[in-house]
Amino acid sequence: MSIYTKGGDKGETSLLGGVRVPKDSLRIEVYGTLDEVTSALGLARATTGSDDLCREIIDLQGEFIDIMGELASGPYDGDNPVQLPKGRTFRTAPQHVERLEQVIDRLQAERIPYPHFVKPGGSQASAAMDMARTFARRAERRLISLGREEPINPSLAKYFNRLSDLLYMMARIDEQRAVVRSVEQQVRGECHRNESNTSKAVLGLRETGRLMEAGISCADSMEVPMVLTVVDAAGQLVEFRRMDGALVISTTLAPNKAYTAAAVRMATHELAGLAQPGGPLFGIETNIPKLTLIGGGLPLMRDGVLVGAVGVSGGSVEQDIDVAQSMANSFRGLNGDLMR
Repeated sequence: MSIYTKGGDKGETSLLGGVRVPKDSLRIEVYGTLDEVTSALGLARATTGSDDLCREIIDLQGEFIDIMGELASGPYDGDNPVQLPKGRTFRTAPQHVERLEQVIDRLQAERIPYPHFVKPGGSQASAAMDMARTFARRAERRLISLGREEPINPSLAKYFNRLSDLLYMMARIDEQRAVVRSVEQQVRGECHRNESNTSKAVLGLRETGRLMEAGISCADSMEVPMVLTVVDAAGQLVEFRRMDGALVISTTLAPNKAYTAAAVRMATHELAGLAQPGGPLFGIETNIPKLTLIGGGLPLMRDGVLVGAVGVSGGSVEQDIDVAQSMANSFRGLNGDLMR
C-alpha cells in the first residue's frame, strides 16, 4: 500500500470513525501537536545518557499513541472507553495522571534547587525535552480551546498539564547529570594521565613531612590548632596530623578539602566560585561524595603533573587557605616547580 492516499489533497482528513474534518480543526491541532511532542522526545531519547529517562520517554511515547487515538475518535462520550484499532480500548483516566505525578516527585527529590530562570541547552537531550515541553503547553492550549466547542475528557486536560511539568523536570535532571558526568570524566582522565606518569606522580613521605612542618609552623604563628592532610593524585590519604585542641569536625573537613583539590585540580575556594547559582558547576558538591567547596584545599603539581593535594581545617576560611598555601609553597620550594 502506498504511503500517499491523496485523501487529504483537499485539506481534510478522517477521524477513527471515518468522519471527515478539516486538517486545521482544533481536534487535529491537539493530537498533531502531541505528535510534535513525541517526535521531539525521540531526539531526547536518542541523546540522553540516563537509562531511566530513556525508559520514561519510551513509556510516554506509548501512552501518546493511545491518547492520540482517543482524540482522533471524536467527541468525549462520558465514561465509555474509546475503541482503538486491533480491539484495544483506552480512556485517559486519573491513574494516568497519578503516574506522571509519581515520576515528577521522584525526579524532584533528586533535583538541586535552582532559583533562577532556566536557559535551555544545558545538554543536548535536555534541550530536546524543553522543546517537547513547549509543544506540550501548546497542545494543552489547543485542548482548552477544543473544550469550548465540545465536551473533553477532564482527565485528559489534567494529563496534558502534568506532562509539561514532567518534561521540565526531566530536562533539569538530564542537564544536572550531564554536569556530573563531565566532571567525573575529567577526574578519570586526570587519574589516567597520572598513572602514565608514575615517576612524576609519586609523593614521598619525606616531602609530606616537610609540608606538614611548614603548615604546623604557620598554624602555630596564628595560634590556631588545625588538622593538616596530604593526599596523593587519586585523593587517597598519605599523611594526616591533628594539632592539640583541633576541632573534631576538622578531621573530616581537612581530608575532604584535599580530596576535592586533587579530584578537580583546583583550589577549593576557586571551585566554590564556579559552583554558585548560575555558575557552570552549580550543585556539583551535592552529586559527588566527599567534594567540598570550603576553602583550604590546594592541588600540588610537579612538572605539570598532579601529584597530590593538601587540605587544612580548623580556623577561618582565610586562615585555612593561608596554612594550605604555606604547605604548597614548601612543596614548590622542594621541587623548584611552579604550582598551578
